[in-house]
Amino acid sequence: MKSRVFYVIAAALVVTAGCSSTPSESDDSEMSPVSCVSTTVIDGPVNIATTVAPITSIIANIAGGTDATINGIVPEGTNSHTFEPKPSDAATLEQADVIFINGLVLEEPTKELALANLKDGAVICELGSQILPESEYIYDFSFPREGGKPNPHLWTNPPMAKEYAAVARDLLSALNPNNAAIFAANYEAFAAKVDALDAAMTTATATIPQDQRKLLTYHDAYAYFAVHYGYTVIGAIQPSSFDEPTPKEIANLITQVRESGVTAVFGSEVFPSPVMEQIGAETGVRYVDVLRDDDLIGEPGDADHSWLGLMRFNYVTMVEALGGDASALKTLDVSDVVKDSATYPQ
Repeated sequence: MKSRVFYVIAAALVVTAGCSSTPSESDDSEMSPVSCVSTTVIDGPVNIATTVAPITSIIANIAGGTDATINGIVPEGTNSHTFEPKPSDAATLEQADVIFINGLVLEEPTKELALANLKDGAVICELGSQILPESEYIYDFSFPREGGKPNPHLWTNPPMAKEYAAVARDLLSALNPNNAAIFAANYEAFAAKVDALDAAMTTATATIPQDQRKLLTYHDAYAYFAVHYGYTVIGAIQPSSFDEPTPKEIANLITQVRESGVTAVFGSEVFPSPVMEQIGAETGVRYVDVLRDDDLIGEPGDADHSWLGLMRFNYVTMVEALGGDASALKTLDVSDVVKDSATYPQ
């Protein structure tokens, strides 16, 4: 990995962590509470639960074309860091054979509800915690080490999203070996699209002057992305309390934005912020308020309503706002590799 360079601009945000499993009745050995492993074999339809929409989309691309059911828990456009599942979500979780969550302490209330309702032989797979060693956790201004919660936004970095898909392929194949060939073929098709997205973003990034590859965002969702593509995250505005920054903090931010030479500041469609608008107006820097972390484009069933569509939208937005050429991204095919039949709460 490239070296990680971060400059602190603002106070912290909250984040939110491993893979848990319950052994089947026929398995006398104790399985690790942090492992995307199952000893259960399912001959019929697999019942899958997921959390945030990007993960739901990734899983749907791997499990599609089988008779699996996929039900998301976290509504799109919701703050996943603070989301509290409804009591009715317990029914979805208790019926699931496998529950895919991000981990890295992102969805703890949902994880706790799942653990309390987990049926025998079911698995809770924490994708982010599975693929990322603790030695590579990123702690920064939004996710300070003393808070014990690393930045959990791995899915905005394509190579890591591809690893999520590989973990899902392997676990689903173990659970449902009758459909292992379908899971494998879906993964290969999806991985090819992720690689194409990655290559296009690399090409687009090269068109941005190196000293302009700086990100000041409202919600700190691009730490791992920045390492991979060589951007510098100079700050995130949202405090750990999810309140707005104080007037003194805003004044300091305005000074730091002027000194950093950033050409754009990025707000969030999910977290509207008058502070970002104020900073943009007072510094003469372009304010772009449409980035999305886990709210897919359009509505379920729309062509761009996918993890691929979400990433392309965000990347095009960032590249163009920073003065680059996003044409390599705009020509990408971001359609799902199979029909997405997952349920996305709205």
